Amino acid sequence: MEEYFDKNRYLAETSLMDCSAKSIRRLVEQRGWRKLGEEQKIREIYRFVRDDIRFGYNESDCIAASRVLREGYGQCNTKAILFMTLLRAVEIPCRIHGFLIDKKLQKGVMNGRMYRDAPGEVLHTWVEALCKDKWYVMEGLILDSRYLKSLQAIFPNSRGTFIGYGAAVKDLHNLQVDWNRNHTYIQKEGIVQDLGTYDSPDELLNLYRQKLGWMKGLIYRHIARRVMNRRVEQIRNHAAAFRCL
Repeated sequence: MEEYFDKNRYLAETSLMDCSAKSIRRLVEQRGWRKLGEEQKIREIYRFVRDDIRFGYNESDCIAASRVLREGYGQCNTKAILFMTLLRAVEIPCRIHGFLIDKKLQKGVMNGRMYRDAPGEVLHTWVEALCKDKWYVMEGLILDSRYLKSLQAIFPNSRGTFIGYGAAVKDLHNLQVDWNRNHTYIQKEGIVQDLGTYDSPDELLNLYRQKLGWMKGLIYRHIARRVMNRRVEQIRNHAAAFRCL
């Protein structure tokens, strides 16, 4: 803990963390999260963002939490925005930690020329939430449980470090993605550079943006991410075929 800890800096609303949006307020009320204890608030919101918001690729990192909620899917950066917004809406202090990760993590979801033309390093974030005066890393919510179980079914004999299909872990079949006052990870093994911690995703994204260029950005928004999302859905549906849910 910092010697002079200002809780308010980790509870503020921002343009991306639109805590007062109707859909955000309605969700918090419907779920009854404000009535829960500190740990239970974090646990329930974590589960919601992990599993009710499917793993998928939005058109941009810079979209407000209410839009991520409406779209119903997200990746590391957009899920982080929604998660932080919901935590702050119920008075749980949180911050964001930025990184660059190796694009190898995307292999399998992104293939062929699309993969070859992608930047070698990708902007990545995880959320750190404060509970009982300790900061906890909350990276494990990026991949929804159905997708992750399907991935494990597709690679039943995987041993050792696994990098690809949106995961970067030491052991695909021995994960810590449930939160019980512990750190959770799912892409940590792909990190190549630490960009530090920030009070808000707005602050981080004002300094670091994915370097695609105008044309590649256009292709990503309108073509590449749609192909990637179809691939993610194919992988997710693999779980049903193998009856592993």
